[in-house]
Amino acid sequence: MNAMEVEIDRDLSSIIARRQPTARDLRLLIAVSKTIANLERVGDEAARIARTVQRLINSGMSSRLRLPVSDLVFESDLAIALLRKSLDAFARLDVECALEVLRQDDAIDQEFDGLMRKLITYMMEDPRTISSSIDLVFVAKAIERVGDHAKNLAEAIIYIVKGTDVRHNSPDAVASMVR
Repeated sequence: MNAMEVEIDRDLSSIIARRQPTARDLRLLIAVSKTIANLERVGDEAARIARTVQRLINSGMSSRLRLPVSDLVFESDLAIALLRKSLDAFARLDVECALEVLRQDDAIDQEFDGLMRKLITYMMEDPRTISSSIDLVFVAKAIERVGDHAKNLAEAIIYIVKGTDVRHNSPDAVASMVR
């Protein structure tokens, strides 16, 4: 993935230098570059999750302790759906779909916060869960980051289509900016 990211960046630089793209085309090239970087980070998060889950399985955590793993499954389902929606919006350059992604990002953040509260409670009630709970915190944070990368992709779509940088704005503010 890292080598592909570097190759794509090199190709994008070559296109910019040789073709002198118009404003919309240049925005597309910039957004593609940012999208590739976000997708590369999603891959890094997935690898991190896989390593942590493998370590948890090898330690026998799942058979000894009762931790809120189903909450992680729900959070990951939300993040996967958000990433799919972002990629679909990118393929169609659909601003309305991108706005939906921005609105739905808060749901993943709320799930993460709720899971943190549960894990803290588990650790306080049973110190044997501390090590496994901390691993689950890292998994939950990685899942939350996947949602953030999906949101970044949605912001790039809006930039391509509307030419407006909407980063660091609330979904309602973004909606009014692009109308």
